[in-house]
Amino acid sequence: MPHTRSAKKQLRKNERRRLHNRSLVKAIRTQVKKVEAAAEGDAVEELRKEFLVATRKLDKAAAKRVIHPNMAARKKSQLARLLHQKQTAGKTPAK
Repeated sequence: MPHTRSAKKQLRKNERRRLHNRSLVKAIRTQVKKVEAAAEGDAVEELRKEFLVATRKLDKAAAKRVIHPNMAARKKSQLARLLHQKQTAGKTPAK
């Protein structure tokens, strides 16, 4: 346990930050699951909308270092690939 007043205050601040960061990470996970659930359906427009919300949340969290920027980039890439596959599923390649 901290002894000085400043150490006690720092402990309180760290606890508030930890709870806030956990809520942000939880929101990101939930949004990624929404994108994956939208990919299961046939609505490409809904998938695109959920994808944009997810990328926005990932970018904001990475900018504030709540999550590692490489993790945000990796997740965005995975979701973009999922969106691209869904968009080009019905189309045949032109030769």
